[in-house]
Amino acid sequence: MNGVLEKIMTQKKLEVEKLKATNPISELIKHPMLERKPVSMQEAIVSGSGLIAEFKRASPSKGIIRQDADAASIVSGYEEAGASAVSVLTDSQFFQAKEEDILTARKSVNIPILRKDFMIDEYQVYQSKIMGADCILLIAAILDKETMRHLLNIASDLGLDAIIELHKHEELDKLSGNEKIIGVNNRNLDTFEVDINTSLKLADQIGGVIRISESGLGSESNLNELIGAGYDGFLIGESFMKEADPGKAALEFVQQLSALKP
Repeated sequence: MNGVLEKIMTQKKLEVEKLKATNPISELIKHPMLERKPVSMQEAIVSGSGLIAEFKRASPSKGIIRQDADAASIVSGYEEAGASAVSVLTDSQFFQAKEEDILTARKSVNIPILRKDFMIDEYQVYQSKIMGADCILLIAAILDKETMRHLLNIASDLGLDAIIELHKHEELDKLSGNEKIIGVNNRNLDTFEVDINTSLKLADQIGGVIRISESGLGSESNLNELIGAGYDGFLIGESFMKEADPGKAALEFVQQLSALKP
């Protein structure tokens, strides 16, 4: 892990312990929102455009992107544009997320919501469903195989989908075979450089699941190659959030995807 990721993980562990002390999991599991029926991310990706459009205020690598963005209008614009799902960042310290962002998104759209955060404990999985998320992100780079399998099982028990995020070949060893959706992040977590060849190189090694390519997307040639390599979905946030009208940018991407897909 690089220095930034180590800082994030140190902070995340402190956050989770504080949450457990304030509202223990024994109380959390009684929450009525745990009875909510999630919207299927798997079905949305396969039957729709495949776009997962992200609401994101900032990032450690890019700094402030759109700090005062209105979550309701932007995610609604994504849904109207034809996005299969929306992704919402929930980390406040490093991504400037507001506590109400994902709650606002849940009230604003009917498509699946991915909670994008650094999941390290089952507490966060229960918390995600209570927030209104339908899917969580499990990052192989920060989890050992046993923990990742445990969190995936908890998510499944709660009816949530999970995207297992890979960054390199070595992380394939952490897969259990129970994954339904695998995302390949083209951003190198050590250098923050982006290279879509990461997705292309791993494509043949993650067959039999729904495949999502993340980061550094947008050009027609990139999409052509990724669709040809078997990718079903594409997670995009920064390029949309920088536009004056993120919904319009998402619509143009969906139209581009539609023209390229067989």
